[in-house]
Amino acid sequence: MQHPQKHQTIQIANHKDIISRKWRITYRIFEIIPGLSSWLILISALLLSFFKPIWVAIFIIVFDVQWLLKVIYLSFNLILSYKHFKRHLKINWLKKCKEFQGKINFQNLYHLIILPTYQESYKVIDSTFKGLKYSDYPRKKMIVILALEEKDQENGLQIAKKIEKKYGSVFYKFIKSLHPFGLPGELRGKGSNETWAAKVAKKFIDQEKIAYENIIVSSFDIDTVVHKKYFSCMSYHYMINPEREKRSYQPIPFYYNNIWDSPSLMRVIATQTSFWMMVEQERTQKLVTFSSHSMSFKTALKVGYWQTNIVSEDSRIFYQCLFYFQGDYKVQSLYMPVYMDTVLDDKYHKSMLAQYKQQRRWGWGVENCPYVLYRMLKTKIQFWQKIKYAFQELEGKISWATTSLILLFLGWLPVVLGGEQFKKTVLAASLPRITQILMTLSMIGLIGPVILNTILLPKRPKHHKKRKWAWMILQWILFPIGAIFFGSMPALDAQTRLMLGKYMGFAVTPKARK
Repeated sequence: MQHPQKHQTIQIANHKDIISRKWRITYRIFEIIPGLSSWLILISALLLSFFKPIWVAIFIIVFDVQWLLKVIYLSFNLILSYKHFKRHLKINWLKKCKEFQGKINFQNLYHLIILPTYQESYKVIDSTFKGLKYSDYPRKKMIVILALEEKDQENGLQIAKKIEKKYGSVFYKFIKSLHPFGLPGELRGKGSNETWAAKVAKKFIDQEKIAYENIIVSSFDIDTVVHKKYFSCMSYHYMINPEREKRSYQPIPFYYNNIWDSPSLMRVIATQTSFWMMVEQERTQKLVTFSSHSMSFKTALKVGYWQTNIVSEDSRIFYQCLFYFQGDYKVQSLYMPVYMDTVLDDKYHKSMLAQYKQQRRWGWGVENCPYVLYRMLKTKIQFWQKIKYAFQELEGKISWATTSLILLFLGWLPVVLGGEQFKKTVLAASLPRITQILMTLSMIGLIGPVILNTILLPKRPKHHKKRKWAWMILQWILFPIGAIFFGSMPALDAQTRLMLGKYMGFAVTPKARK
């Protein structure tokens, strides 16, 4: 078992981390803004439906029209992303890597792959390593580190022993690290584990005298099964870009590993996430690292690796890099799939609860809002970029918490609460029909995702009968339920906790295979 070297970095989890009282108060205000804004929007809609129903009715129509236009825009980007995705799968990226000649080329490029794990089964971890083994990129150019937790060392070390015996000789180096429990200033979670593992890996890299700029580091969720062309595709994009150290590389996560076995509602939520990430691939100006991603190891070292005292380390690493390079940092779309697990526990109600907790953990990405606002004030960065990223974080999180609630509930509030005088107006009589038409047109936008999901689904396992295909299509009637109870509500829950100073910890999502 190897141990890391220390590295200094700026870490801000909440206002308590700031020494200056003035900036603690400022940061605390920034923590309150997202949740307060979301609640003000929802409460105002309720009160104005009673006192100013005409205002709300007009707002609803405008909002619904805006949503319909957004659905069309997102559908267009989804189709465009799928075309790029299909084209990328056909390219021989390994051949292009071998043909490229530059400062960094195929002969001296290595991959560091960090796999943090806690209480995962051997079956899940084995499938991840099997994906690495069958990658078309030379495995002798891979340094793979299985990052264990001390609190789970009995289970972890037993699995690591099996994995090492089966795959240890496949790679340039297989390393297992053991992250100590309860280190000062750390939050138990993926960020602290993968940072410890990165420091362990650095010690080995230094021993081997491998140049940092010749290493791409990938931080993967433990259930991530890479497409065989993933590393060759990413390597090519890394080598040809002179700004490679100012880029992160984001694949498309498809939650397909166990999708045939998971409950229908879990499938809808997981697929919705995958397609959203496909859409984001086309909107690179808004793209932020999510879940499994890759970047220059030299850059990871410069910014102090992943932050160890927060939950949302996957998106926070982007902002760490953005501020380190004073705004000159981007996420590059990588139209390559990585396959992951849907939420699945041994009981349906446990799966539902775990799904809610996972969505709330993702919603806790709202902790980036105060961080971004604070760092905007403390970092030299162009003014328009400050406005862009501040708006992007706030608008995205507030919309997440409020949009589905507004769409599904606000349409009838003025009619119910507006009083008899409003009910006699033409607007009141027309409002339900107008909103119904607009929402029906918006729901047509689901046709694309339904067809695309049918195309992309992995082969049906033999233990599922053919009629399961019907459920794979009919499951989309659950979309509104998922949008409210596993979209807006957990996001609003997370924002409310941050607003009240009730800071969350990291909840591990259960995964299972049948």
